[in-house]
Amino acid sequence: MRWSLIVPVKHLGLAKSRLARAAGELREEFALAIACDTVAAARACAATGSVFVVTEDPRAGAELARLGAVVVPGEPGGGLNPALEHGARTARSLWPDSGVCALSADLPALRPVELERVLTAASAHDRSFLADSPGVGTTLLAAAPGRPFEPAFEGTSRARHLAGGARELSLAGVESVRRDVDTPEDLTAAAALGLGPRTQALLGRLSPYESTQAL
Repeated sequence: MRWSLIVPVKHLGLAKSRLARAAGELREEFALAIACDTVAAARACAATGSVFVVTEDPRAGAELARLGAVVVPGEPGGGLNPALEHGARTARSLWPDSGVCALSADLPALRPVELERVLTAASAHDRSFLADSPGVGTTLLAAAPGRPFEPAFEGTSRARHLAGGARELSLAGVESVRRDVDTPEDLTAAAALGLGPRTQALLGRLSPYESTQAL
């Protein structure tokens, strides 16, 4: 099965607030770098048909379009889940025979081969999801062609997706797909896996004190 990946990207001015104590004035740059590394890796995955980025940020949209993503404007408001549903409708209108898959934009260590492993496993189910590294949230929600999408992200989304009937994917060797980054501690954990090139380069621009806070 080929997949349309739906990646939501916040306005850069609002993104990564919890990373600010490590990133300082580079907070927005980190938000963009992390999203770019995520989308670049997603595009390189053999199971990916297209990547649809839902964003109203013009700079993020332009950068991600240059990486080959389809930018979906016109967010309906109401938060992350309506934005994902909006992106999924667009994807299904263009590629009705592909599965749709919500993917966190916060995966700077994402490896294409690990994402392919997750999407291959998801192909065996109508709806499935992958929990984040702490086991509380969700980094990926997949729905087969013609099946309900029904994203329930934010907060304790693992429990909500389970309660909604989605199958939890339990796979070894896919930590880069589970390791999303919101805090300096998350960035440290992602760096141990190996960051994408834009995030890694930006990390090198931090002051010694900021680097200590991040790593």
